[in-house]
Amino acid sequence: MWTKFSSLFVIKTKFEAFAVIYALALGAVERGVHYLTQYPGVGGWLLFAVCPIAVFMAGARILDSVERNAEL
Repeated sequence: MWTKFSSLFVIKTKFEAFAVIYALALGAVERGVHYLTQYPGVGGWLLFAVCPIAVFMAGARILDSVERNAEL
């Protein structure tokens, strides 16, 4: 039963990976907008820019993992 439940949280296809990356990007932009309201000026824009960069790095890792598992 636990293996079936845990298999729901495994990303198996590229479509699932892109859906997860899209959700991460929406959250990152939302957080960036909050940073802009809390820290007006250059500091807010720098924090806003860092949020999507983290998504790019995580997305690359997710896609790489999916491709490696497909080769096995």
